[in-house]
Amino acid sequence: MRSFQRLLFGLIVLLLVLGILAFVLENQQSVSLAFLGWSGPELPVSVLMVLTLLIGMLIGPVLGWILGRTSRVGRRRLV
Repeated sequence: MRSFQRLLFGLIVLLLVLGILAFVLENQQSVSLAFLGWSGPELPVSVLMVLTLLIGMLIGPVLGWILGRTSRVGRRRLV
């Protein structure tokens, strides 16, 4: 049973890697983003998407931690 779980996990990881590889290879067009007068360098669409994903993965938990902390502080003041 353990080897079946490893095989299934390996297959899922392989499919995920192949999907990411296909996405990167299909999105090689260079684009430049402009925001509030600031213009970024020309990068492939796939690089910008991956950077956006990573930034979101960092911001989400930080905001959750901050909001959770402030709600705990508010509950302590009520007690």
